[in-house]
Amino acid sequence: MSEAIDVRKGLVGVYADESSVSKVMPETNSLTYRGYAVQDLCEQSNFEEVAWLLWNGELPNAAQLAAFQKEERANRALSPALLRVLRDFPKDAHPMDAIRTAISFMGMEDPETADISDAAQRRKSLRIFAKAPAAVAAAHRLSKGMEPIAPDAALPFCENFFHMVFGRVPAKEVIKAFDVSMILYAEHTFNASTFAARTIASTMADVHAAVVGGIAALKGPLHGGANEAVMHMLKEIPSPDVAEAWLRERFDHKALVMGFGHRVYKSGDSRVPTMKKYAEVMADVVGDKRWMNTSAVLARVMLEEKRIHPNLDFPAGPAYYLMGFDIPMFTPIFVCSRITGWTAHVLEQLADNRLIRPLSLYTGEEQRAVPAMSAR
Repeated sequence: MSEAIDVRKGLVGVYADESSVSKVMPETNSLTYRGYAVQDLCEQSNFEEVAWLLWNGELPNAAQLAAFQKEERANRALSPALLRVLRDFPKDAHPMDAIRTAISFMGMEDPETADISDAAQRRKSLRIFAKAPAAVAAAHRLSKGMEPIAPDAALPFCENFFHMVFGRVPAKEVIKAFDVSMILYAEHTFNASTFAARTIASTMADVHAAVVGGIAALKGPLHGGANEAVMHMLKEIPSPDVAEAWLRERFDHKALVMGFGHRVYKSGDSRVPTMKKYAEVMADVVGDKRWMNTSAVLARVMLEEKRIHPNLDFPAGPAYYLMGFDIPMFTPIFVCSRITGWTAHVLEQLADNRLIRPLSLYTGEEQRAVPAMSAR
């Protein structure tokens, strides 16, 4: 009987549910949010508009966007209690552990935590969206022995994040590159962290719990942590001149090369050209093209020798590094973006919920008697 059961390791090719949030369109190889290609959203919209789109199904008009921005800005501040908790974190704690714990604490504080009605879930999703960047920035500064910088309600979402991390707002080219990265990272169908969040939500747990689960899944280097691994890898290569030899040595030892390949895309990640464009803008702004030149060599050789394309993490890693962010902050930045996708999926899951509870094909011992101690 077991021979007739088709076990799909990693759920490859398994359709677990329906979704209208996002899709990779096979005809154009484009990732779309609610039908809009992400590369078009990057050039014609901003991250705040995309957050609204993911939650509501349509792009906002001017009045809706203004009301959304006003509400988001009003909910950015962290509570004194949470700030005290952040101060007590170990100085060497990974920022992903910090944001995971901070979101969980927010759930304990939120007056609507137990209310899983659609309206309450939407309000909580917005509060998480507004507060997460402040928690990431505060945890970062405290780990460096610096005081947190309070959010500035006069600044847009992306400008405010730089203000809270660095105490200044950079040039508009940097903000645009960061905004593009946030749009590209916002959502990607039933990836590991999104499926984890939906599974938690299917139990009727609160949205904070679902987001914490998503963060835990995203931490892994085979998922969100890959952007950090990419930059660590690039820093191992002394110069673009030796990049090809370095990579071929990796081939010889069958070592993993980070930032390449994707389970969904077979002809290349549709997000890469846009992120690569803005990573190159960052290289021009900073005046340091080493990382992008090294990346170009790696991408060329990987395609020639392995027929494997880079994924989004490959250009995002050096882009964030050129913006001045510490490498351990890359994945928490991803969190601040992907909160929009996770919570959109939580809302969708609960609108037509069924507990996610798959089967496993048992391969252990048949039922047997417990032997006496003397016979063991």
